[in-house]
Amino acid sequence: MSAVLDQDKQAAARVNLNSPEAAQAALRTFWRLAEAWKLTIAEQLTLLGVARTTLYQWRQGKVGPLDAHVLERLSYLFGIYAALQILLPVPERANEWLRKPNSAPFLGGGSALQRMLGGQVADLFVVRQYLDAERGGKS
Repeated sequence: MSAVLDQDKQAAARVNLNSPEAAQAALRTFWRLAEAWKLTIAEQLTLLGVARTTLYQWRQGKVGPLDAHVLERLSYLFGIYAALQILLPVPERANEWLRKPNSAPFLGGGSALQRMLGGQVADLFVVRQYLDAERGGKS
């Protein structure tokens, strides 16, 4: 068993997260997430923290390595998506939750998406942190 785990660790170490291939894979995942959440182009721009021209280049397949701030944002977004799928196993409910008013103190009656669209990485972080706390031991 330990030999298998060592092989997995070695394979993971060989994956270059800064490669164009890794960037394309991450963006393909983001496009699916954006479709599920019914994100507008403006919302996608804000969540990724990029300019319109960058987004359109990516959409056309012109993708190079992603910089650290985009990778961080994607990590939070993917974590939010995953946590919602665990908390609300019906995909439609999980995807709709983002736009619904919420009484959580840090949202002040607004939706999680409104908070996430604040434009700062911290806005994504607090939503992710909230969902992880709500999720607790569920996995």
